[in-house]
Amino acid sequence: MTAGSTLTNGTTAEHELAALQREHGRPLFALLLRLCDGDRQRAEDLVQETLVRAWQHPEALRADDFDSVRPWLMTVARRLAIDARRARQARPPEVGDAVLENARVVSDHAERAAAALDVREAVKTLTPQHREVLVLVYFQGASVAEAAATLGIPPGTVKSRAYYALRALRRVLPGYAADLR
Repeated sequence: MTAGSTLTNGTTAEHELAALQREHGRPLFALLLRLCDGDRQRAEDLVQETLVRAWQHPEALRADDFDSVRPWLMTVARRLAIDARRARQARPPEVGDAVLENARVVSDHAERAAAALDVREAVKTLTPQHREVLVLVYFQGASVAEAAATLGIPPGTVKSRAYYALRALRRVLPGYAADLR
């Protein structure tokens, strides 16, 4: 189709649009395929959008300044590809179900907070001697020797109190027993 032909309503416009597709479709597709990084579906969609723009603006196809409409079509196609790329970059990437199935599960902060409250309540049920040892050794990271020196008791007593404190916690926190071994 050349600049001198016109698009009119009805079947004539459809025939001329089909001729435009036949004459310029492959070069448009080749350009858009490169601009779309090899995405054939997107390139085909943009070819169709380019032809729709040509159909919507028949005055541009009738301009006497050029012999062929191909430069105009290529410019429209390039601008559509640029706009499509910018639109994709402006929104977050889409996530499919397959990606979610393979996603790493991150622990929930609410679950951790609830577990911490459960442990605090359970520690309150211990005797003061057992609680002191447990807090020093497990929560503050003191060694048995450091806890013994701090509390003024033998290291063996620290070990036995820690053992019996954990045993009491296992009874109070049955759901957490695996974590306390």
